[in-house]
Amino acid sequence: MNTTNWTAASTSVHQWQSSGRIGVLKPELPSIVDAVAAFLKEAETRNLAATTIQKRRELLEGKLLPFCKSKGYRQLRDLTVDRLRAFRHGWTYSPLSAAKRLEYLRAFCRFCLDSGWMERNPASALKTTKVSHRPTLPYSDEEVDRLLEAARKMQGFGRYGPRIEPMILLLRYSGLRMQDAACLERKRLADDKLFLYQQKTGTPVYCPLPPGVVKTLAAVENDNEQYFFYDGSSQPESMVKSWDRVFKKVGTTADPPVANCHPHRFRDTFAVSLLLKGVSLDSVSKLLGHSSIKITERHYAPWIKARQDHLESEVRKIWA
Repeated sequence: MNTTNWTAASTSVHQWQSSGRIGVLKPELPSIVDAVAAFLKEAETRNLAATTIQKRRELLEGKLLPFCKSKGYRQLRDLTVDRLRAFRHGWTYSPLSAAKRLEYLRAFCRFCLDSGWMERNPASALKTTKVSHRPTLPYSDEEVDRLLEAARKMQGFGRYGPRIEPMILLLRYSGLRMQDAACLERKRLADDKLFLYQQKTGTPVYCPLPPGVVKTLAAVENDNEQYFFYDGSSQPESMVKSWDRVFKKVGTTADPPVANCHPHRFRDTFAVSLLLKGVSLDSVSKLLGHSSIKITERHYAPWIKARQDHLESEVRKIWA
């Protein structure tokens, strides 16, 4: 060490421990707790959607930190590939949700790597969960009308009753995922434009809503004035499950009943209706918030072909 000062020697040893290598001195590295806090703060600075930040917070603060505490892991160097595998083994998510959580975990480790706190991203070695993609199943216009009529009949269905029709309209005309819709903040709706998210380029993405939908949403009553539907304290995932049950009831209440009534089908309805009306695949992909246009192609390939067939038919009419 080339020093006779006990304090200096202790400091050097502490720095070696932080760096993970004897003889290598590095600035004080943040603990796992501090790194998680910095990552979430950066997400807020980037103006990511509140629901996106909440999902990351649930994984990192709600699951990773308790796991690390139970194992005695404090430093980022403690997060090895094997230990992150053990962390993932405790997840009880569905395959699709598990795949998304792995993306969040990788993003956290990548943030630490880019910050110079890690030498490599241990989460990148974890294989992605295999997901069986469900078939795209949009509602017909007639089915949407029946569901809206059923919603009006269910006005007295507990605290959800008066909110069912506004929720159906929001999902149908915004393409939001159920959790994002359930936790939607009022400030994201300005006039008739709904702020969806911020692109990596910094460009905001908005979706215009029909006047009737805007009026219906404005009339929604909620004790927490910050949100349309969210009470501000419930776990978002539990809210999604509650809404899933509500929509099953709406489907059976419809006359005749609507089979497989699920909120995500409104997202498919939104996307397919745009594609069939000639909106570009790239635009639909951006509105849905897909990370790649290939995801949109995979989910909506049949309707992309249907749109092309329609366009060809229109051109042939001109030739006739």
